[in-house]
Amino acid sequence: MATIPSFFYNRRANSIFDPVSAFDVWDPLKDFPFTSPNSLISRENSAFVNTRIDWKETPEAHVFEADLPGLKKEEVKVEIGDDRLLQISGESNVEKEDKNDTWHRVERSCGKFLRRFRLPENAKTDEVKASMENGVLTVTVPKEDVKKPDIKAIEISGRMT
Repeated sequence: MATIPSFFYNRRANSIFDPVSAFDVWDPLKDFPFTSPNSLISRENSAFVNTRIDWKETPEAHVFEADLPGLKKEEVKVEIGDDRLLQISGESNVEKEDKNDTWHRVERSCGKFLRRFRLPENAKTDEVKASMENGVLTVTVPKEDVKKPDIKAIEISGRMT
């Protein structure tokens, strides 16, 4: 299973296309053992490419969960603009390199990441909450109560024939 790329088995059935998230770089060969054409992406940018964020909608809120292992909450920013654009960004610093060390493999991501999501009209952008626990950032955006339209019967006037 390790040689099968993750795009075959890690898709959510109800994925919604978000053109703002088109900033993501998709590398179909990233899970194969050989060097991919996108290896031109520097190690400093690899965190940007690999930041995975789930977005689910509950009856009460929109909930975003991001796996950010090794990051402290001080290294992560959650911002929301007037245009209902939720932006999650941060930076993972490179470990100090000692001249006497010999590195055999470097696989952990470091560098900056940035993800943007356009929130729907029913998002209460002034009540957004974020928390971070065990390397998982959770951003909760409450939803406005959807008011059902009042239906009022209208009397029809006129003569009977």
